[in-house]
Amino acid sequence: MTHQNQNTILGGLDPELVERVDAGKRDFFFGNAGKLALLASAPLAMAVGATQAFGQELPQDIKDVLNFALTLEHIEDYFYRSGLGADGLIPHEYVDIFRHIGLHEAEHVALLESVLGADAVKRPAIDATAGGKYDDVLTNFDTYLTLSQTFEDLGVAAYKGQAGNLMANDDILQTALQIHSVEARHAAIVRKIGGKKSWDGAFDEPMSKDEVLAAAQPFLA
Repeated sequence: MTHQNQNTILGGLDPELVERVDAGKRDFFFGNAGKLALLASAPLAMAVGATQAFGQELPQDIKDVLNFALTLEHIEDYFYRSGLGADGLIPHEYVDIFRHIGLHEAEHVALLESVLGADAVKRPAIDATAGGKYDDVLTNFDTYLTLSQTFEDLGVAAYKGQAGNLMANDDILQTALQIHSVEARHAAIVRKIGGKKSWDGAFDEPMSKDEVLAAAQPFLA
């Protein structure tokens, strides 16, 4: 994603992102739901032991990064809960894939809340339509898929951009990188469902906190 386009949530994505999904490519991905399921228990297991692992008082700058990540995870969690709860939105052959992605996001929320304890930010008010810009997000799978890719790409760039700020705590850095790699796998499979390449190039760019928040702001009611 280029710097000049990072101020909007869709700015760094290829123009072809908004093209309709090629239904003929869908069957290939049904078998991938089981692979995603294998990843689902890992974040939850980390969440159970998070208090013990990170029981020491965390520096405020690390808390700030974790709450930043938690805010993004809240958006993703809400997005997938809403989509899975919308009758008929997600085609049958993709329901298991999105169910597992949603489970992962819920577990990321649980992990970060467990680490932060009383310092964890509450779930913000979220508007999946971005103020009406995507008013068919819960009725049109193409729109839903577009925003799913956008949120997953944004999460990958956000975790990458904050890695350096977590280097003072090896345990938290390692856990953040584990979440980052799962988000990248989400982004890859969502891109494939839409008939897109799973990558944009040999190197993936990070985004700063300000850039990510500017991109996410339209979805915060």
